[in-house]
Amino acid sequence: MNEQEFEKMKNQRIWYPYAQMKHMKTPYHIVDANGVYLYTDDNKMIDSISSWWCMIHGYKNPEITDAIKAQAEKFSHVMLCNLSHDGAVEFAEKLADFLPGTLNHVFFSDSGSVSVEVALKIAMQYYINKKQRREKVLSLKNSYHGDTFKTMEVGDSSEYHFAFKQKTNVDHINTNIEELEDAFKNHGEEYYCMIVEPLLQGAGGMKMYDISFLKRARELCDEYGVLLIFDEVATGFGRTGNRFVSDLVLPDIVCLGKALTGGYIGHAATVASDKVYEAFYSDESGKALMHGPTFMGNALAMTAGIKSLEIFKRENCMKKISHIEEFSKKLLSGYKNPKIKEIRIMGGCIAVEANNPADLTGYQDFAYKNGIFARPFSNIMYAMVPYIITDTELTQVIETMKAWWNKQ
Repeated sequence: MNEQEFEKMKNQRIWYPYAQMKHMKTPYHIVDANGVYLYTDDNKMIDSISSWWCMIHGYKNPEITDAIKAQAEKFSHVMLCNLSHDGAVEFAEKLADFLPGTLNHVFFSDSGSVSVEVALKIAMQYYINKKQRREKVLSLKNSYHGDTFKTMEVGDSSEYHFAFKQKTNVDHINTNIEELEDAFKNHGEEYYCMIVEPLLQGAGGMKMYDISFLKRARELCDEYGVLLIFDEVATGFGRTGNRFVSDLVLPDIVCLGKALTGGYIGHAATVASDKVYEAFYSDESGKALMHGPTFMGNALAMTAGIKSLEIFKRENCMKKISHIEEFSKKLLSGYKNPKIKEIRIMGGCIAVEANNPADLTGYQDFAYKNGIFARPFSNIMYAMVPYIITDTELTQVIETMKAWWNKQ
């Protein structure tokens, strides 16, 4: 490393995600945001991916902003261990009422990844509490459930991790019913859970699949006594065109994040059914769930979540999402390009799969010059727009996509 490179490395203070810092291009510097728009010093652009799919009501929503300010005047945070507060109680109650079936028991955490960690921990301990030994997980190929890694393994406190001594093996299958049935036939009694991103696999390539797979998974989980976990961090709150995919097939545990607070403050929830919660509800202290993120139930996040949920219901976001889906299909109907493998649309998600990832090189800057913020990955060009987007703004997003392919 020469002196110039060393100085560049030394002066980098932010370590950005998913980037080789040595040759990362300079990020767009945001100075303001409002509605569906992000502003740099010299540009105004539609955020076509809702800041990683979370800003469903857009930026600077006055109701959410005012609610957060009012809560901050009281207190911004208190721990949720031996303490509680109205916001956490109210939001848990409203979530339980809003979710289907017996998904009634809400464990808050500070990110989607952690909500999944909690769900897997609950599922494993569920069987430990029942004095059953199960060591395998069934998951999907091309799945993504977050980036956390090995924290319990490097910890050395039996007081917190006493229940978890065995290692986990994971089987991965395609969203194919025959593969699903074979997996259960061969290992059904070894699985303590099956975890899926229901209907839409986001970071794994915006892959979409049919509800029949999940219906059969529910049947097999019931037959073999396996807990079914839905990771709806990305798919929840309408993104697939359903409020939750859990409305169609009921899981035992659901993970929520991203849009949980309307995108205003990072927070997540793991919500368990009565059946799951009952296995922990005991006179035996050893059956307790020993998990506790510092910022779980954060007062500002609870306030944002309560207000976001109120807006979601009052503004009939499901109708808006249905219109986004129909309008997108209309604009892309019949559109073809030899470099496009497939165009997929589901609810508030548009995915254009390229044959070759290289064909998307330069698209982000092209979109920027056309007033759109986009972030393609691998061979996927996509949009997950805020639900408040207008037809004119959505047309600009889609026409920019088409303009890129037209010039290839």
